[in-house]
Amino acid sequence: MANPNIVAVTDIKGESVGWNLTATTTTTLMTVSSNKLIKINRMTVANVDGSSAADVTVYIDTGAQTSSGATVASGAADVYLAKTVSVPADATLVLVDTPIYLRETDVLKGGANAASDLDLFISFEVITA
Repeated sequence: MANPNIVAVTDIKGESVGWNLTATTTTTLMTVSSNKLIKINRMTVANVDGSSAADVTVYIDTGAQTSSGATVASGAADVYLAKTVSVPADATLVLVDTPIYLRETDVLKGGANAASDLDLFISFEVITA
C-alpha cells in the first residue's frame, strides 16, 4: 500500500457523502482507491428516530499500519472511531472534527444497532498524487 506524496498533488476534490446506516456494523461505506488519499474533515451522526436512542459503530479497516517517517507496529488492524456509542433520539453527535487520513485500500465501515435510525455524514477531500 503506497502512501501518496501530498507535495506532488495533481488534484484535490472536496466532497461530502451521507448514509442511512443499517443494522449491520460491518457494512462497507467507503474504500479508498489506488493512488488516492482521503482527508476526512468532519464526520457527524444524527439520530432521526424521534423516540429512541441508537448506537453507532464506525471504524477503519486498514490493510497495514505503516509510516514512512516513524516506527509503527505494523499489521492489519481495525481502528475504531466510535464503537457502540449511544446517540440520543433527535440528537446529532460529532464523531470527527479534526482531520484524519485514509490511505489507498483503507475501508471505512460502520453501522448502527437499529436500521434506519442513524444518518452518518462526512465531508472530505480526495487527494490524487
